[in-house]
Amino acid sequence: ARFIFLDSAARRFYPDWDLAADMCVANLRTSAGKDPHDKGLHDLVGELSTRSDDFRRRWGAHNVRTHGTGVKHFHHHIVGDLALAYESLDLRAEPGLTMTIYAAEPGSPSEDRRRGRHRRVRPWARRRGGWRSHLGCSCTEMARRARSGWWAIARPA
Repeated sequence: ARFIFLDSAARRFYPDWDLAADMCVANLRTSAGKDPHDKGLHDLVGELSTRSDDFRRRWGAHNVRTHGTGVKHFHHHIVGDLALAYESLDLRAEPGLTMTIYAAEPGSPSEDRRRGRHRRVRPWARRRGGWRSHLGCSCTEMARRARSGWWAIARPA
């Protein structure tokens, strides 16, 4: 949420920033309904409300939503545009934790870019001696994940 509303790079990363912002706030509203006494969430909403007019306007709309499946569009600064299907799963063994799995359509330009077969990825990685994702994993780890055919991000529900 901080990235979407407080970092100007988010408007470049999400081709449809308005949709990403609406979904983010609606998901925060859903989380607030599940645990109305969550201090961390209260603090986050307070911070975003004071620092972002866009967030404040959306929060005031009181939209609630969960999204378990769909397609998200991203614009990565190195590989370009990506369209990734996603599915979110609640983990029984870890109540309150949701795992979201992202995958590109087989044979699509997004799959080629995700797997590093895009012409801009390899020269950049060689020239810079490797790179780290925004999650902090190494180029080697990203390649391993790409070969496995999926990406997953676990986050609190």
